[in-house]
Amino acid sequence: MTARVIPDRLTSPAARALKSWESLLLLVAIAIFTLNSFASPYFLDAWNLSDASFNFTEKAMIAFAMALLIIAGEIDLSVASIVALSSTAMGLVMQAGFDAPVIVLAGLGTGLVCGAFNGLLVTRFGLPSIVVTIGTMSLFRGISYIVLGDQAFTGYPPGFGWFGQGYVVWVITVELAIFAALALIYGIVLHKTNFGRAIYATGNNATAAMFSGVRVARVKFILFLLTGLMSGLASVCLTSRLGSTRPSIGAGMELEVVTMVVLGGVSILGGSGSIPGVVIAALVMGLVTFGLGLLNVPGIVMSIVIGALLIGVIALPRIWQKARAWKK
Repeated sequence: MTARVIPDRLTSPAARALKSWESLLLLVAIAIFTLNSFASPYFLDAWNLSDASFNFTEKAMIAFAMALLIIAGEIDLSVASIVALSSTAMGLVMQAGFDAPVIVLAGLGTGLVCGAFNGLLVTRFGLPSIVVTIGTMSLFRGISYIVLGDQAFTGYPPGFGWFGQGYVVWVITVELAIFAALALIYGIVLHKTNFGRAIYATGNNATAAMFSGVRVARVKFILFLLTGLMSGLASVCLTSRLGSTRPSIGAGMELEVVTMVVLGGVSILGGSGSIPGVVIAALVMGLVTFGLGLLNVPGIVMSIVIGALLIGVIALPRIWQKARAWKK
């Protein structure tokens, strides 16, 4: 007689989903949303919530590509400087008399070139990505300061403002629609394609992935290209929303992008993470910053909160592991 196998409920897909980091983040997002609704009478206004999306959409565009890059075992700390350089390129094209489509192409193209430069230094010359991108972080923004000095580019054509100020329908902004589309695309790429599996394999063990037939250098180069392209896209939206270009545009954005990715459950050591986690983390950070803004909390305090959040998310798993080991 064959023994009956009793399924383990603790290992069922539903149970694993409930115990996942994404589920915990979702609960945190709901809690923050509830607290904000009590903290300010203006929070639940539909148009205010629409404005709240500007707190995370531009950074999340970069975070999607950054998540893939970190899962593959690399990082790009120059993304905010790419935003500045792309915005500067758009300002130069605008001053040359070109219209919105060419301005947008200039921003995207500059981001792509910057990503290719980073990727080439890392994959072709074997330089550490953290060192390379710290260098290009200064290089790219330095070029913006050389071009602009203490001046600003203004007077962008009206059609260009649609990307950062337009609405698709009712309170759904163009930026929010782009964010949702990118979340779907990156989710499919990472979780449903061979390229996504190659990213995970590269992050877990690049040498083993190489011997398994994965073209590791090409995978990493493509990811640097994507990160540069997404930085260019974020620059298009941010410049369009602000209506001007300054060399300080996007300053400090790299910290928030990395925080968003790590908060979303992506291991800073590579090899694990998910796009749904990054999406929820983006919502959490957007709700936190918008809630603090409604309470008139100074920007420097928000920076402290974001920095503490980054340290906490990285440190807590290690502390938890050591606590469990100590108990045993």
